[in-house]
Amino acid sequence: MMELKGKKVLVVGLGKSGLAAALFLRHKGAQVTVSDVRSAESLAKEIPALLEEGIMVEAGGHGLLTFRRQDLIVVSPGVPLDTPELVQARSFGLPVIGELELAARFLKGKILAITGSNGKTTTTALLGAILEEAGFPVLVGGNIGVPVISLVEQSSDETWCVLEVSSFQLESTEQFHPAVAVILNITPDHLDRHGSFENYARAKERIFAAQSGSDAVVLNADNPRTAQAAARSNAQVLWFSIEHSVRQGAWVDSGYLVHRGTHDGEVERIMPLSKIPLKGEHNVENVVAAVCAARQAGASAAAIARAIEKFQAVEHRLEYVATVNGVEFYNDSKATNVDATAKAIAAFSGGVHLILGGKDKGSDYTTLSDLLRQRVRAVYTIGSAAAKIESQLRGVVSLHSCETLERAVNTAATAARAGEVVLLAPACSSFDQFDSYEHRGRVFKDLVHDRRLTMRQNA
Repeated sequence: MMELKGKKVLVVGLGKSGLAAALFLRHKGAQVTVSDVRSAESLAKEIPALLEEGIMVEAGGHGLLTFRRQDLIVVSPGVPLDTPELVQARSFGLPVIGELELAARFLKGKILAITGSNGKTTTTALLGAILEEAGFPVLVGGNIGVPVISLVEQSSDETWCVLEVSSFQLESTEQFHPAVAVILNITPDHLDRHGSFENYARAKERIFAAQSGSDAVVLNADNPRTAQAAARSNAQVLWFSIEHSVRQGAWVDSGYLVHRGTHDGEVERIMPLSKIPLKGEHNVENVVAAVCAARQAGASAAAIARAIEKFQAVEHRLEYVATVNGVEFYNDSKATNVDATAKAIAAFSGGVHLILGGKDKGSDYTTLSDLLRQRVRAVYTIGSAAAKIESQLRGVVSLHSCETLERAVNTAATAARAGEVVLLAPACSSFDQFDSYEHRGRVFKDLVHDRRLTMRQNA
């Protein structure tokens, strides 16, 4: 644990995790200042609570002197580490850590951490459900919506903290130490922030940087870049696969989820694939990863099977919304990169009307071409990435420029026939038109439900 009483600490970025970190630090006796580029008007909801706690607030930009007069700087995940003020602070020798690292210094119990380009939230929620079913004291948080720092006071020596962690959180870690770490997959994402795919991949690999031989890392044997990480880990390496057997870990065999605890151990059947309630092959992959991690944490095969059978899709992850005039609507707003969108499309045999667009993250949309030809009837573009998407996919599929989500839903719903699917899987972040992917997903669902209500009233 760090000694915080009387220390001058600056929190940079006042999102959900930044706010939680500032309040935690103040309650530990630190002299806290927060700095955010947003205006005081934009922070009108947060500022009164901070001032009431005796926390200083700098809004509308970062002052260089503010950064120099600190003993510690805590960075929110949304703030890039190459922000000039942070670069200068590090050049002066000031310690700069993220909210995840701060929380890790105080969390009690064991950590099970999950990262990956796609599937993190579903796998994190499923692992929390499995460990709870197995009778373990469990806390779930991180990038799934609950700041890790908010879990500290609830944690105990017996707790398993199941954490979804992003590349933004991991890149500022130093001592973050999961007993079990999971990397689901590594495919191109956030290149606008990390600069290159390799930088992004190395940020993901920081999940096991502080692990030792007594810890375990669970890796995807089917994803080439994830499999490469094994050579850089000091922990025990476990594998999962939906394509072939592995020496130690979990895989799919003859229609069953199976697991082997040691290289030469017996293979145990966990459950038949037919009892997995989630849609899509990518979710089978998430479930197999969860089986491997949960067995390593000590959950029984029976508890794992019970939890999986009861588990329901997480909101905004290939979430069924409604059927209107025979057309099914699915919300996969969390599909914020091209690979996630490809997995969403692959979950359907054909007849897909796909809504794409938002804020571009440096993605190559041409990689979707084969799937679009095979399974998608039309693409409806929205947001600031629309022009790029249309230029890369012109001639591949029927394109409709819709600008807004409302227009895209209405246009797609009108064009779709009974038995077909309208799918929101944007392959982009939401921040051009929405506050978050959750906000985008909720708007999509509201539009669908409004359409269903109108149809009923006109029937």
